[in-house]
Amino acid sequence: MSTSEHYDVIIIGSGAGGGTLAYKLASTGKRILVLERGGYLKRERENWDSKAIYLDGRYHAHEEWIDKDGEPFRPGAHYFVGGNTKAYGAILFRLRDTDFGEVVHHDGVSPAWPISYDELEPYYADAERLYLVHGKSGEDHTEAWRSGDFPHPPVSHEPRIQQLSDDMERIGLHPFHLPIGIDLDESDPEGSRCIRCDRFDGFPCILDAKADAHICAVRPALQHDNVSLLTHAKVERLETDPAGHAVTDVVVERHGVEQRFSGDIVVVSCGAVNSAALLLKSASDAHPDGLANSSGVVGRHYMCHLNSAVIAVSKSPNDTVFEKTLGCNDFYYGADDFDRPLGHIQMLAKSDSQILKGGAPPLTPGFTLDYVAKHAIDMWLTSEDLPLEQNRVTVDGSGRILLSYSDSNREPHRRLLRKLGGLMGHLGCHPHLLPHSVVRDKRIPIEGVAHQCGTVRFGDDPRNSALNVDCRAHDVDNLYVVDTSFFPSAGAVNPALTAMANAMRVGDHLMERMGVREHETELQEVAS
Repeated sequence: MSTSEHYDVIIIGSGAGGGTLAYKLASTGKRILVLERGGYLKRERENWDSKAIYLDGRYHAHEEWIDKDGEPFRPGAHYFVGGNTKAYGAILFRLRDTDFGEVVHHDGVSPAWPISYDELEPYYADAERLYLVHGKSGEDHTEAWRSGDFPHPPVSHEPRIQQLSDDMERIGLHPFHLPIGIDLDESDPEGSRCIRCDRFDGFPCILDAKADAHICAVRPALQHDNVSLLTHAKVERLETDPAGHAVTDVVVERHGVEQRFSGDIVVVSCGAVNSAALLLKSASDAHPDGLANSSGVVGRHYMCHLNSAVIAVSKSPNDTVFEKTLGCNDFYYGADDFDRPLGHIQMLAKSDSQILKGGAPPLTPGFTLDYVAKHAIDMWLTSEDLPLEQNRVTVDGSGRILLSYSDSNREPHRRLLRKLGGLMGHLGCHPHLLPHSVVRDKRIPIEGVAHQCGTVRFGDDPRNSALNVDCRAHDVDNLYVVDTSFFPSAGAVNPALTAMANAMRVGDHLMERMGVREHETELQEVAS
């Protein structure tokens, strides 16, 4: 066991929350340690191999969790520098302003947040700049007010997707360009890092053109001498002083050896499942039910959205290469025949026969998969699930993760699928396919944890929340959580940008706590 090293701030996890916070604090001059349980994701041919990604799960975590029925499964989590953002789709939405208030759904109510959209808006703008977000304001009629336009112009539609957008407008819908985090300059293809390939959504980017937390946040943070990154460092538990008021030791297992670190401030950002598990594993005499868990909510209220990957079969071949450019929120708040929210529709990356093979019935002929791939228009549908108390993360005596989750709010999701299916005949797609709808529903199973959130919720009342509005634990003065765990509700859009923006917000609070004024930070940036 090594002796303890002391830091001003220890950040556990280097993804959307932790990586962004490291970037935010890097210029303060404070001594910062980032602990990442994985290493750097290797740049290799398999980064862009659809079989390796979708069939073999090459970059998924090599561990098993247990579901509510006691069955083991391998989660689709990514333990690398940059966390899950290394393989995310980089669609970086702001939550709608209404998502911050109480929302009545078919199956129940999503609670209000203790902060408003207006409070988070400047941090959304900061995060969009950091993560190179492309988009066009004013197109998405559900989007809230913005203090400025997107930092970069929208990623253009290729011809078949432009036709889809035109057809949607023709029948009264409001399609828009998706907000995408990508290092792309369409005005200068020679100088652009992105080459607009079909290996974007779900693939690591071998060109570093995807705006992930490693490339955009951790790498520049490490340019500062006061910031250190320790890879292959899995945090096993957090220990406190006898009274339980402050974290005193961060206990790490690295290459089979225990190491200890201490920090004035400790920030947990391991992803909603693993952050909750770490706090539960850190139970002690002072915190018998888990660290920072006097409320009993740690691990509870797990959400991951109701997500479906669907395929429409175009009447004409779809030669699109970079397909993930179009979204539709016309059913976000409901429909003419349903007065409760349904959800969100966006494009997915273009399918190939290897991707389709993963969900096809056994013995499906290769020529059938090839035909579908050449005509496929790939879509992703998201509906909000509710923060149910019984949907929760627990750990057993050996520290193994148990994830108990049951769907909620399924009727709106079914209706959203039917709405999309009913549109296909108007969008240049076949009305039926072997033998039902052209929309083929493949619900994302429990292994799909890309949108995980809600297990360490923040709030004003310590009786029903684990964190205060600054994402500091009510029970532990120097402990913070900055991943998507803090969400009281999930909305129905991708959660990554909200985690990034909140990390920026918490960073401002921490700078004030540490006595670092904003102009001092700016001066140090200039000096660097």
